[in-house]
Amino acid sequence: MRVGIGYDVHPLVEGRQLFLGGIEIPYNKGLLGHSDGDVLIHAICDAMLGALSEGDIGIHFPDTDESIKGIKSEKILSHVKELIKKRGFSIVNIDAVIALEEPKIQPHRTIIRENLARVLDLDIERVNLKGKTTEKLGFVGQKKGIEVFAVALLEKQ
Repeated sequence: MRVGIGYDVHPLVEGRQLFLGGIEIPYNKGLLGHSDGDVLIHAICDAMLGALSEGDIGIHFPDTDESIKGIKSEKILSHVKELIKKRGFSIVNIDAVIALEEPKIQPHRTIIRENLARVLDLDIERVNLKGKTTEKLGFVGQKKGIEVFAVALLEKQ
């Protein structure tokens, strides 16, 4: 068994769509990034890559590579899933905390979990997501960005 932790943060900006867990969430701002800015998928990928001792997504998908500008984060997640399989591991479970003041995660929680489970070929019970506010403290509390902490547990096959 191997465990990894992931973290990511992106600023909220006008003129972009908001993607969380591969799902477009209705909101008046989106996350800035070289990809679609899906901070949740990025943190999950980093957790899984950490469990494999494979660095982070910046190594595998550098933001200096113009050929992947605007890439859907689901493609990054699929790549990491295949790397896990190639290395002889399987995903035991994923747990993530997403910190944001708004939009509220609860109305979207099930569909996000279902989508992550679909992409990772997991039962939904192996994917957990918690939405938290920061009680209006810091950049998250001021609605300037979203941050995510994720943990992944992998098992050698």
